[in-house]
Amino acid sequence: MERVELEHLIAAAANIVGEDEFIVIGSQAILGSLVDAPDEMLFSMEADFYPRLSPDKAIQIDGALGDGSPFHETYGFYAHGVGPKTALPPSGWEERLVRLKIPARIGSSRSPVAYCLEPNDLVLAKCVAGRGRDWDYARAAIRAAIVQPQILLERVDSLPVNEQRRLRIRAGIEGLLADS
Repeated sequence: MERVELEHLIAAAANIVGEDEFIVIGSQAILGSLVDAPDEMLFSMEADFYPRLSPDKAIQIDGALGDGSPFHETYGFYAHGVGPKTALPPSGWEERLVRLKIPARIGSSRSPVAYCLEPNDLVLAKCVAGRGRDWDYARAAIRAAIVQPQILLERVDSLPVNEQRRLRIRAGIEGLLADS
């Protein structure tokens, strides 16, 4: 996915749900900070987000712009309407969101805003999810110097998971750092 595609999804979602602010929590949140992230961070053709003030409207996003929708079939990328508890970033993430203003589209007066997870918070949320592809994402962010190792390690302690899981995440990050 490219930034222009994320912007297209957010603009379309704004028109569908009648909201102008969205939280982007999935891998494509990196596009709020970087126009050109490494390819291995942009392979997903899905953007995970929800309306900031009305997260319950995410189901409308899924229905209109989701996997298998006419939008997906037309453009080749899609939205996944999620909720605030889908990702587990470290505490304080709300204050670090990266604001991405979306230009108004032809025929619309809406100029929505996407609030994207800050790269360090995004990588940590991916580490909490813990799938192989999430660790690959973290590895790519570390190798490209998109995240700061010290910040990652400092924020591990504020992840909303139990201590045993934080220890595993810390060890995983340390392993990635050693390989880089």
